[in-house]
Amino acid sequence: MYQDTTIGVVVPAYNEAGFVGDVIDSIPTFVDRVYPVDDASTDGTWAEIHEHAQRQNAPTPELVGDGGTQRRVVPIQHSENRGVGGAIKTGYQRAVADGIDVVTVMGGDGQMDPDVIERIIDPVVDGRADYAKGNRLLTDDHHDSMPAFRYVGNVMLTYLTRIASGYWGIGDPQNGYTAISTDAIEAADLDEMYEFYGYCNDLLVRLNVADMRVVDVPTPAVYGEEESHIDYSTYIPRVSAMLLGSFLWRLRTKYVADRPHPVALCYLLGAGGLATGVGAGLLVLLRGTAVATAATAVGIGLCFLVLAMVLDKRSNDHLTNVVSATLG
Repeated sequence: MYQDTTIGVVVPAYNEAGFVGDVIDSIPTFVDRVYPVDDASTDGTWAEIHEHAQRQNAPTPELVGDGGTQRRVVPIQHSENRGVGGAIKTGYQRAVADGIDVVTVMGGDGQMDPDVIERIIDPVVDGRADYAKGNRLLTDDHHDSMPAFRYVGNVMLTYLTRIASGYWGIGDPQNGYTAISTDAIEAADLDEMYEFYGYCNDLLVRLNVADMRVVDVPTPAVYGEEESHIDYSTYIPRVSAMLLGSFLWRLRTKYVADRPHPVALCYLLGAGGLATGVGAGLLVLLRGTAVATAATAVGIGLCFLVLAMVLDKRSNDHLTNVVSATLG
């Protein structure tokens, strides 16, 4: 228990033999429940999880918040691969069922420093936020070890996710080191959450629709011998399509469902202006006319899009914050 709050840790793992056991062993003792989720691995991940779970559970079962005596480490195995988001979803759901108050995530690949857990959970435990996430882009010291291609891709996804989610103050949306209250888990409608890489972006969209407060916490990037399971040829188009769909869902749910909001209207006019401009531009190419019409339509469309983003940011600024202190 941590400051009278029960803490759970979800450890999603897919083919992480050689890493996941060390992750389980490194989790601080104040954590009440650990949920290693084997996402249908094809190597020795499940056996390693069981070995370390038995070792952790052997001395004395931990006393949990509901007064029951249960295993501290609860191994979970998927019968088929559902993606990292699916593994985290399973862990979240089990934590909610167990009555855990705050749930954090540590990847099974060992990239996450267990010493940062307290900083990640603090904003949620003390009520400053409903969801806290790591951010490796806040200081040069933290992102210097990040490979250049990851850094560029991360910056691009940061801006796309800001637009899609409405959390204009967040960065490093792919950072999986997070903490969330069980109230936020239930508010975010997890049953429909995207389950593959990109789940963290979709979760932010769902949290925004539920008016949940999000805090960024400076965290360092750690890279070792672990192998990435991301196939960028499918990852980029998949996440891009997901972000577009999530963005449209957020606009419809948050700004249209009850009554039309200026944000939705400005986005609609902006998209209409750009579409008109593109159509007029095609006529320019085919007939050599209507240059002024195309330019005007594009200009009007861009103005409305910028206005929509400004209004969206103002509507959501109170939901975003950053922990200012940095880590060594």
